[in-house]
Amino acid sequence: MRVAAALAEAEHALRGAGVPDPRVDAELLVGHVAGWSRGRVQARALVGAELTGDEQEALRALVARRAAREPLQHLTGLAPFRSLELHVGPGVFVPRPETEGVAQIAIDALRAVDDAAPVAVDLGTGSGALALALATEVPRARVHAVELSPEAAVWTRRNVEATGADVHLVVGDLADALPELDGAVSVVVSNPPYVPVGMVPRDPEVRLHDPELALYGGADGLDVVRVLSRTALRLLRPGGLLVVEHGEHQGAALRELLGADGWTAAATQPDLTGRDRSTTAVR
Repeated sequence: MRVAAALAEAEHALRGAGVPDPRVDAELLVGHVAGWSRGRVQARALVGAELTGDEQEALRALVARRAAREPLQHLTGLAPFRSLELHVGPGVFVPRPETEGVAQIAIDALRAVDDAAPVAVDLGTGSGALALALATEVPRARVHAVELSPEAAVWTRRNVEATGADVHLVVGDLADALPELDGAVSVVVSNPPYVPVGMVPRDPEVRLHDPELALYGGADGLDVVRVLSRTALRLLRPGGLLVVEHGEHQGAALRELLGADGWTAAATQPDLTGRDRSTTAVR
């Protein structure tokens, strides 16, 4: 089968299943089975290249799984995040593009610290996306990551090893993590579970495949943030910055929560779509 025909067949099946970006997913799946980049897939389609029989069989199997709304990242085993390609799969939250902006805020703050080796902590690290972005883009920093789920921590370790980044992983509860760093941290960043328990995500990729521990944050979605606030107050040095991702309608409640805990200068930032996405506050 020619690459162009394989793409058309895959796109048709994915579109019929309601997959949001069927052409993109089709190109990425063809690239995965053939060992090509997406750009090379497009180029090979233009010149009339063909897939082998084994590649066609593998592609059809993957398309069927994607049509059943299994996350694309679980099929390829990879999720892009800034300059990184992270290993992901069952048991770990798949990092989202909007979190890249949250990482940028933390990276900018860490770069601005007047310290030869500033300390940063990612609470609830999951795949390690935020911690690894900090460690690779601010290599002078000492980065620590905390993850409660042993299943997710398997992926964190794999990504730390794959990138070679200097990240110290702690598997445990963020409530009492890293007491040895109390008062020594410059930046705390987190993408905690913040979906209210009554708001089940519409997308089956999220609802059926992302771990509940990484999604749900109590009745108002902020239960973990309440614990996170106290931990960050303990960890950060005076003037240190907290960066928290949250849902688009939670900014005001989060600023109120942080203000009541004694944080200063709480401010909410939008993502690239204009939706409130993160809130920062100063120790």
